[in-house]
Amino acid sequence: MNVNGRHYRTIWIKEDDESVVRIIDQRRLPHEFIIEDLTTVDDTATAIKDMHVRGAGLIGATAGYGMYLAALEAARAASFDSHMEEAAEKLLSTRPTAVNLSWAVKRQLDAVMRAGSPAERTAVALRTAVEIADEDAEFCRRIGEHGVRLIEEIAAAKNGRTVNILTHCNAGWLAFVDYGSATSPIYAAFDRGIDVHVWVDETRPRNQGASLTAWELGQHGVPHTVIPDNAGGHLMQHGLVDIVIVGTDRTTYTGDVANKTGTYLKALAAKDNGVPFYVALPSSTFDWEIRDGVRDIPIEERGPDEVMYIEGLCDGEIKRVLLTPRESRAANYAFDVTPARLITGLITERGICAPNEEAILGLYPEHRR
Repeated sequence: MNVNGRHYRTIWIKEDDESVVRIIDQRRLPHEFIIEDLTTVDDTATAIKDMHVRGAGLIGATAGYGMYLAALEAARAASFDSHMEEAAEKLLSTRPTAVNLSWAVKRQLDAVMRAGSPAERTAVALRTAVEIADEDAEFCRRIGEHGVRLIEEIAAAKNGRTVNILTHCNAGWLAFVDYGSATSPIYAAFDRGIDVHVWVDETRPRNQGASLTAWELGQHGVPHTVIPDNAGGHLMQHGLVDIVIVGTDRTTYTGDVANKTGTYLKALAAKDNGVPFYVALPSSTFDWEIRDGVRDIPIEERGPDEVMYIEGLCDGEIKRVLLTPRESRAANYAFDVTPARLITGLITERGICAPNEEAILGLYPEHRR
């Protein structure tokens, strides 16, 4: 993704210092573009927990780099193994819903513990972190190649008229290492000259759609309109949405999808209005253990202040404003689960499939029990 004409990933090793991991502090977007340095496991855990970084793929990549920083620390610790295990627990405790986090931490532990000396383990941890990030970017690029066919088919059926796509939250470049999941087919279509327009849900309470998705679409030049979260159903009723494409933080191998809260309501509206509803995800976001997403996927509950307060630019400064009565309580369920029966298909790096166990395992036969 380009920012003001320069290519960036969302996470990378500092060019002149391999002990420093660099990220884009997403809390400051869209009004400030700030690069933050991470040098310790504690820095990494804070960045994930407090949402300096967010999104399934980027959380996984950040955890991978966090385990590399842990290996640098472990080389100076009394027990390398104990320090790595403690670091893993610290990172795993930051966000409960996104399965990419545990996937990346386990991958790092498995790789590092097979190596020999502390120096070898540190080198393996760096190599594995880079592999996790590179795979995430490549898988998202492939998601775009597969998903763009859906948009091309709609454009052909509309004789080249604008294809209107609705998305929820931010499943874009900023949620992964590059390209994004839900946005990757959109960028691919735009780059091929297809006339596309994106309806961007604001996505309360943290407004990742209004602040992040709208910003990155604007950086790429993609036409878009920010809408209140509850306007999507109205647009679908009036034929103003051709397809819905969203991301996911955890998807069961039976096709149930956990994504930012409000996704379930969009799926219901799409089903009622005959609008195709697709979920885009790399394989690292599948949970190969859970069958029933509604019952068994852990749903993160965040602090009430995210609901009660809102941040924005005012008189040249980013300010925080109270929305609710001070004495009111607020609940903040960060995700909901959309059952497979409401989903048209899943767009993965290996292709598009139906949201059911047989179709998913058909694409990923190595996970058959």
